[in-house]
Amino acid sequence: MLDLAAAFIVFTSLLTYANYRFIRLPPTIGIMATALLFSAIALGFSELGYPVLEHESQELIRRIDFSEVLMTWFLPALLFAGALHVDLRDLRDYKWPIGLLATFGVLLSTALIATLSYYTFALFGWQVDFLYCLLFGALISPTDPIAVLGILKSAGAPKPLATTIVGESLFNDGTAVVVFAILLGILQLGSTPEASAIGWMFVHEAIGGLVFGAALGVVVFAMLRSIDQYQIEVMLTLALVLGGSALATHLHVSGPIAMVVAGLIIGNHGRNHAMSDETRRYVDKFWELIDEMLNALLFALIGLELLLVPLTWLHLVAAFTLGGAVLVSRWCTVAPAVALLRKGGRNIQNGTTRILTWGGLRGGISVALALSLPAGGERDLLLGITYIIVLVSILLQGLSIGSLVRWVYPASTVTK
Repeated sequence: MLDLAAAFIVFTSLLTYANYRFIRLPPTIGIMATALLFSAIALGFSELGYPVLEHESQELIRRIDFSEVLMTWFLPALLFAGALHVDLRDLRDYKWPIGLLATFGVLLSTALIATLSYYTFALFGWQVDFLYCLLFGALISPTDPIAVLGILKSAGAPKPLATTIVGESLFNDGTAVVVFAILLGILQLGSTPEASAIGWMFVHEAIGGLVFGAALGVVVFAMLRSIDQYQIEVMLTLALVLGGSALATHLHVSGPIAMVVAGLIIGNHGRNHAMSDETRRYVDKFWELIDEMLNALLFALIGLELLLVPLTWLHLVAAFTLGGAVLVSRWCTVAPAVALLRKGGRNIQNGTTRILTWGGLRGGISVALALSLPAGGERDLLLGITYIIVLVSILLQGLSIGSLVRWVYPASTVTK
C-alpha cells in the first residue's frame, strides 16, 4: 500500500510540474490533461505492439479504489476545506438561489436527465431500465466547480455569482449523493419501498448529516476555544474531518453535508472567536495545501481512468448527445430559479442564467458514483458515458467559463 501511494504521489507531482513548467493550464485542468495525454500515449504504444506501459499503468490504477478513495477520504476533506473559507453572511444573503439549486435543482435535474437518457439509450439500441436512468441522472447532476472557481475569481465574477456557485457546489454534492444512495438501495432491494420510507431515508441521511456536522463543529469549536496552541488546533481540524467522515458512514448520515456544516462553523465562529492570528494563519495554510494536493491527485486519477473505462465510438457519440441533455437539464433547473428570484425582488444580474448553466461542471464525484454501481452491462455503459461527459465538461466548459464571465461581465460593470 505504501509503494502504491508513493508511486501515485510521485507521478502526480511530475504531472503538476510538467503543467506548471510547460503547459500553463489552470492547475486541476492541466493535471488532468497531462494525465490524459499519458494515458493516450500508453494506449498508442499498445496499439503499436508495445503494451508494457499500458499494462503496468493499468495494474497501478486497478489497485486504487477510485470510488472509495474519493467518497471516503477526498470529498469530505475537499468540502471541509471549501467551507472553511466561506462567509456565512454571504450564504445568508444568497440562501435562496443556493438552496433552490442545491435541493430542488438536483431533484429536478435527476428526473429530467433520467427521462432524456431513457429515450436516448433506446435511440442507440440500448434497453436500460428506468431505475438505472434515474441513477444516471442522480450521479451526473451534482456540479463540481473546483476546477473553475479560481478562473471565476481571476475573471472578476460578481460576488453574487461567485457566492452562488460556491454555495451550490458545497451542498449539492451531499444532496445528490443522498438521492443516489436511496436509488441504489431500491435497486439492490429489488422493489420500490413506500413513499414514507423513501422520505425517511432522505431525512435520515440529509438532515442527520446536517445535525451531525453541527454537533461536530460545536464540539471542536469548544475545544479550539479552550487552548492556544496552533499545532494541536490544526490536528483537531484534521481529526474532525477524518474521524467525522468515518463516523458518519457508520451512522448512515451524509458525510459530505456533515463536513460542509462543520467547516462553516469552524471557518466562521472558530476563526473569529477561538483562534489567535497565528493559529488562523496555520489552519488556513494547512487546509489550502491539503485542498491543492487532493485536487491534484484527484484530477490525475481521473485522467488515468481512461486506461480502465470501457469505451467505444458508440459510447462517444451517445455521451456527446447526453452531454447536451445534461446542459439542457441544467438550464431548465437554473432558469426557473433565477426567474423566481427576480420576481421576488432579488437583484439578479443579466447573464447569470448563462454562466450558471455553463459553469455547472461535472467532475470526479460523478465518476466515483458510476464506479459504485453493481457490476454488469448497465454499469459499463453508464461508466463510459459518464467518464466522457466529465472529461468534456472539465476541458471544454472549464477552459471557456472564464472567457464567458469576462464577456458577460466586463470589468467596468462588475461590482465587488
